[in-house]
Amino acid sequence: MAIRTYQGTKPTLGDRAFVDTSAVVIGDVEIGEDSSVWPLTVIRGDMHRIRIGKRTSVQDGSVLHITHAGPFNPDGFPLIIGDEVTIAHKVMLHGCTLGSRILVGMGSTVMDGAVVEDDVIIGAGSLVPPGKVLESGYLYVGSPVKQARPLTDKERNFFSYTAGNYVKLKDQHIAEGYDQ
Repeated sequence: MAIRTYQGTKPTLGDRAFVDTSAVVIGDVEIGEDSSVWPLTVIRGDMHRIRIGKRTSVQDGSVLHITHAGPFNPDGFPLIIGDEVTIAHKVMLHGCTLGSRILVGMGSTVMDGAVVEDDVIIGAGSLVPPGKVLESGYLYVGSPVKQARPLTDKERNFFSYTAGNYVKLKDQHIAEGYDQ
């Protein structure tokens, strides 16, 4: 794995965190315990901070970055991700905030300053525009996203299930010596 220090700040990994050998993690990044980062993912905290909670999976080919502070955005936007978040394949997260128990569908993009509250599903291929707030308890789909309907009990139960499934999967990869 490429864990790279940038300007004196090295990424930190929580207990039992997994980062695939083909992933790149740079700078001011914290990855919570039992979280997993899968092949060909880039997590670049080079101009602001990135925080990833516990039991969160960042799947293959995803790109996670920040919004730097500058004349058009004096404070910038860090990238903040809560617990038990499933970030599916080829997702782009840029300077946004995601709560806990969220599924971000494959190929989705969440832009600068967007806020996704807890307990949300973002359908595959969706675009969350800059500054948009997604209210807790709903499915959102489209480009740009629109609130589709309330989540079912089955969907709400899926968040902890899929988080646990990825904890088991990363534990199997670790047990098989993925980094050898």
